[in-house]
Amino acid sequence: MSTPTTMIAPASAQWFALHTLSGQENKVKAYIERFKKAEELEDAIFEVLLPTEVVSEVKNGKKSTKVRKLYPGYVFIQMCLYGEDKKVINKPWYFVKEVAGVIGFVGGERPAALQPSEIVEIRSRIEAANGKEVPKVQYTVGEEVKITDGAFASLTGRIDEIDPDRGKLKVSVSIFGRFTPVELEYWQVQRNTE
Repeated sequence: MSTPTTMIAPASAQWFALHTLSGQENKVKAYIERFKKAEELEDAIFEVLLPTEVVSEVKNGKKSTKVRKLYPGYVFIQMCLYGEDKKVINKPWYFVKEVAGVIGFVGGERPAALQPSEIVEIRSRIEAANGKEVPKVQYTVGEEVKITDGAFASLTGRIDEIDPDRGKLKVSVSIFGRFTPVELEYWQVQRNTE
């Protein structure tokens, strides 16, 4: 009997969160996807999800982008972990737990499945981030910032305008008792924590 290349998850499949070592999420996902067939676990492991978004940063007028994980240190896996008797099925359990970089299932030795609404939320975050770049740091109009670079370094100001496409902020700075608008790059300011 031949099995189809992509199996549809049965009703008994549930989503679980795996806790991984920091920075190992991609390797964990790739390993599970690559070796589930070799270990004959295609009927027990169905989908591995690593939610990410693209973040952009502008420094010295140059824009750079990188992929950032929405849930650092976690990978989500759809699998059949429990049998009809409500006991853990050993083969997929040990396969996943022994993957290099996996700390364990969230919930320990008896992990609880994620609620369907939680997976819907995770998928909607992925969908919202798909194809969009977001600035590394999100600022809001009216927010107080401290200038860290340039002629106005060490002064504080208020954000009047935000131009995410250019990575620029228009900040009002008090100079000689008058507010003066100054155009700065995102990296030239930081949140005022005083």
